Amino acid sequence: MCIVCMQMFVLCISQMSFGISGNQCMDRVGGQKGGSYSLVFELHFPVSPAAERLRYILGEDDDLPTPTLFTEMDTLQHDGDDMEWKESARWVKFEEKVEEGGERWSKPHVSTLTLHSLFELRTCIQTGSVLLDLEGYSLPEIVDDIVDRQIADGLIGPELREKVSFVLLRKHRHQHKKPMHRSLADMGKSNNCPASECVCASVGLRAYHAQSRSMNDISDTPSTDQLKNKFMKKIPRDAEASNVLIGEVDFLDKPFVAFVRLAQATTLGGLTEVPVPTRFLFVLLGPHGKGKSYNEIGRAIATLMVDDLFSDVAYKARDRDDLIAGIDEFLDEVIVLPPGEWDPKIRIEPPKKVPSADMRKSVLNLNELGQVNGAVGGAGGGEDEEMPAPHELGEELQFTGRFCGGLWLDIKRKVPWILSDFSQGFHIQSISAVLFIYLGCITNAITFGGLLGDATDNYQGVMESFLGTALAGTVFCLLGGQPLIILSSTGPILIFEKLLYEFCKSNTIDYMELRLWIGLHSCLQCLILVATDASYIIKYITRFTEEGFSSLISFIFISDAIKKMVGSFKYYPINRGFKPDYVTSYKCECIAPDQGEPFSSSPSSSTPSPSSSPFYSPSSFYCLDWSQLSKKECVKYGGALLGNTCKYVPDLALMSFILFFGTYSMTVSLKKFKTSRYFPTMCRSLIGDFSIIISILVFCGIDYLLGLETPKLHVPTEIKPTRPDRGWLVMPFGKNPWWVYVASAVPALLVTILIFMDQQISAVIVNRKENKLKKGCGYHLDLFWVGILMAVCSFLGLPWYVAATVISIAHIDSLKMESESSAPGEQPQFLGVREQRLTGILVFVLNGVSIFLAPVLQYIPMPVLYGVFLYMGVASLAGIQFWERIKLYLMPAKHQPDFSFLRHVPLRRVHLFTLVQIICLAVLWILKSTVAAIIFPVMILGLMVVRKMMDLMFSQHDLAWLDDILPEKDKKKEKGGKKKKDNKKTKAAAETESDEEPKTPLPPPVKILMDTIDLPKDPDPSVTPPTQPPVSDWE
Repeated sequence: MCIVCMQMFVLCISQMSFGISGNQCMDRVGGQKGGSYSLVFELHFPVSPAAERLRYILGEDDDLPTPTLFTEMDTLQHDGDDMEWKESARWVKFEEKVEEGGERWSKPHVSTLTLHSLFELRTCIQTGSVLLDLEGYSLPEIVDDIVDRQIADGLIGPELREKVSFVLLRKHRHQHKKPMHRSLADMGKSNNCPASECVCASVGLRAYHAQSRSMNDISDTPSTDQLKNKFMKKIPRDAEASNVLIGEVDFLDKPFVAFVRLAQATTLGGLTEVPVPTRFLFVLLGPHGKGKSYNEIGRAIATLMVDDLFSDVAYKARDRDDLIAGIDEFLDEVIVLPPGEWDPKIRIEPPKKVPSADMRKSVLNLNELGQVNGAVGGAGGGEDEEMPAPHELGEELQFTGRFCGGLWLDIKRKVPWILSDFSQGFHIQSISAVLFIYLGCITNAITFGGLLGDATDNYQGVMESFLGTALAGTVFCLLGGQPLIILSSTGPILIFEKLLYEFCKSNTIDYMELRLWIGLHSCLQCLILVATDASYIIKYITRFTEEGFSSLISFIFISDAIKKMVGSFKYYPINRGFKPDYVTSYKCECIAPDQGEPFSSSPSSSTPSPSSSPFYSPSSFYCLDWSQLSKKECVKYGGALLGNTCKYVPDLALMSFILFFGTYSMTVSLKKFKTSRYFPTMCRSLIGDFSIIISILVFCGIDYLLGLETPKLHVPTEIKPTRPDRGWLVMPFGKNPWWVYVASAVPALLVTILIFMDQQISAVIVNRKENKLKKGCGYHLDLFWVGILMAVCSFLGLPWYVAATVISIAHIDSLKMESESSAPGEQPQFLGVREQRLTGILVFVLNGVSIFLAPVLQYIPMPVLYGVFLYMGVASLAGIQFWERIKLYLMPAKHQPDFSFLRHVPLRRVHLFTLVQIICLAVLWILKSTVAAIIFPVMILGLMVVRKMMDLMFSQHDLAWLDDILPEKDKKKEKGGKKKKDNKKTKAAAETESDEEPKTPLPPPVKILMDTIDLPKDPDPSVTPPTQPPVSDWE
């Protein structure tokens, strides 16, 4: 009640300052009726008349969205008797001022308005002319209509028609034009003019005919400068303009105010800086001496016009009162800054994230009308909801209860997007994504293939890894439900293959045949899971499990990259014993072999013996000058190296570390370059998209120029099995006993669990709502093709493949889209991911043809690719709440970021929740590093059990902010909510009968109608009433 009264009091006082009497103020605010006025308010949510009116206006069904408004404010400039309109500020989202001395635009900033200017603007709309849906197609026609309305309303006299029209039709000079300087020729023309014209020029505005063409100084069509203005790139295509004209003139004794909305947006020639059709016009002309006040009112209406809520009101307003209601609602949400605690000259930087206008519009509901300033749009307002938005997995994981019901829905969901899945891939961003993911996949295939060859005695090696990656990846990206997922081999699969080979070797069982049957059984089990909609259990995997799994995979990538680099110091040790002062004592000599065995080559050399050379003869062997041979020639001809520097190599380990860390740091820097202030937007975007490719090329070039023998990427050059005694097709029968075919279903169950958990958790992470995917996902369809590919790869003797979490996240990150035309000062908005199949298909096709690219790929140093691996691991940690909470341990409370969960959950509870996750991650890491890694998928299920037990440690409120509430909790809440509603209904019925006060902690809002508050009829004798209300300049 106090807040409503205070708003009424401030409004009345401000209007009385413009000459509106107290009774008139009460009429406008409360609605006077026979000496009494009505005041309606709510006990908890006071409803303002403005909010009620806006709810009715904005609640009307309208399929057409409100266009974006570009607002330009021009001020009238005087140069003697000459006048022109000069652009002084503009708005798309934020304000840009013309720097008077610098002849340039200021940085975009948040408009800071005085409260007085907003109240003055409200009075302007009340007392001025408001023309809605005016039919006007040229500026002279619109000006004539404005002046006619002012004369009809009695606001100006007919004798001012020509003067006002002349001022409003002066030429507009925009910021992109140079200042107008009068040349000597122009001065000569003015001096040589006829006497009658000179008299007219001297008296200025006193003698101009309304019908003269010289009245209109604005071109009817946009100029060449307007059409070529690059600022058009910052304005959306469907945008419309609102023009604000502010000026001082000497022929008016009170302000001339007009607000115009055209029925049809029209391009008014040179009125606007850019060729955008004008929809709104606001004109304010007044007597001299109040220029600063006029300017602030112009800034106020310009700021309102780019406000999302008020612009909707301006488009849908039916009369003057609707516009005033929009201003009142804007005033309800205004934040006042104390004048002594900040500097008004400071320009507030635009926020990184602008709150959505939909939230403000949603407030205009019956249950939330007229909330106190700060509860909705105030400081810290929008995010302080009672509970966070739940993490929804969508309808894809709903249990259908039908045979292959989920699979059929996935297919129906993906079929309409078949064409766009390929057409959207034709973009320059796709080139960067293909090269980036290709290098990551090929490095992973080579590393995994080498380890798999060591574990299986080359039954599966690098060649099988290349072909399997190409086959499985291409088929999955072509036919899978989520083509953004990248398939790869994982660590648990490697451990399983190693244990399986050792078991077969010790029990004389054929490894390839047993592996084939395990793959067939696992394929069958996956198909059973698909047919029974078993993927729906993924909805029980909350953020707790997802973050634990993704963090583990990210740390594995980071640790493996660092281990590789640390290992290079072992193979290429730093020459710490080298002393420059003793360089004369360092030598290495080539010693001839024993003369009794002149034709034997060095055992360590893989090259032919000297006798095999066609140019070799025994006589030439004895004639060799062994002291002049190089190291390679000495070893080739069977000599021996003797000396303390024979094992000397350059500091390849240090150089490898430079390549490794340089690639990573340069990639991170170039990624951030996309949001820097250097170079145009297009250039920054290209550099950011191709940051990884640029880094790889730079450090490959450095390595090539130095000519050091750093470890290089080695790719097979022939398509043949790694092991000579195996073929490309594995036969299912003939080498193992019959019972092996049946018993293989047991280890296949473990593989199925591994495949299912790894695939589906990675898919959940990829399909999170933060990525704004629009084409839906297909958990059942993905698992179907993973199972089919397991059977195919088992027949061909190729490795098994599942979703690779880190590489899939990197794939999504490389395909993120941002808004191209963002308002000045506004950060580009994340629009989603370029969902298509083309990049994944090209990545795996390139993997298959890498054998033919071996001459080029051999120049890529392995440390550079390890740097790419490190970047993938670190980049995938971005946006993980678990990682952000870990960093809170090292931050004092006053320096901690303003995370939403810190506003609602005590810090000690946050640390406890994080500690539980750290312990779980440590257990998974220990298991991963031992032979027990084969039960890794079972431990993922263990994470789900731990999360279930955390319901006993934390309240549902804390878990809602730190994690996701389990589905059964949601059901219980719904049931509990229904019971509470029923109880409230029964209590309400009982209360109406027994007149008892309600005992509920938060009763529903109660409206109290105070419609009979009588004003005092007899005046107070101590107060002398004014004989006549003061008249304001604005009336």
